[in-house]
Amino acid sequence: MISLHNIHKSYYMGDVTVPVLNGIDLSIDNGEFVAIMGPSGSGKTTLLNIIGCLDSIDVGEYSLAGEKINTLDDKSMARIRSQHIGFVFQLFNLIPRISARRNIELPMIYANVNKADRYSRTTTVLERVGLSDRATHVPTQLSGGQQQRVAIARALVNNPDLLVVDEPTGSLDSKNGKEIMQLFGRLNADGVTIVMVTHENDIAACAQRQVHLLDGKIDQDTA
Repeated sequence: MISLHNIHKSYYMGDVTVPVLNGIDLSIDNGEFVAIMGPSGSGKTTLLNIIGCLDSIDVGEYSLAGEKINTLDDKSMARIRSQHIGFVFQLFNLIPRISARRNIELPMIYANVNKADRYSRTTTVLERVGLSDRATHVPTQLSGGQQQRVAIARALVNNPDLLVVDEPTGSLDSKNGKEIMQLFGRLNADGVTIVMVTHENDIAACAQRQVHLLDGKIDQDTA
């Protein structure tokens, strides 16, 4: 599904060039669950943003589901994100004044999905994440774990091929964190490809494969 070859990425602060990724080669098959790890500044978040088509590369080639991402314009990148990728972040990024159901519907509204299909698909993903009885609750009426489940349901509602996940348990206690990782395990068993950044060894152990970065390069790649 994912093929990265000789990926280089730098950021620029005035006249200063800060290299972040220095020749990444990485392939991820359909249905894998991969954890990306590394110390602060190793490039793991930048790599995740590139995989999620949220950032561009300076040098190299990136293919997602057979499509060459590095040749696409911004409009085409937005299409890829909408059609193929679901995003889950450490901060849940829910709109506080609207219900769980309405939060989940937002990606479908942007994708011009009709009202009846939005309701049906939202009902399905609420069941999938175990929140059917919380559909009308606003985020302040939900626990942290429940809010993250809403965020996951929102990421799933357009049936993405890939979930891009950034520190999904960083804002949760250990009990809720364990439940969220069990949910990811079930989603992966259903065929969803997951690429996750984490700094926690016990969270990374839930994945099938761990990719460790150091100084913008892959230091270890273990299953």
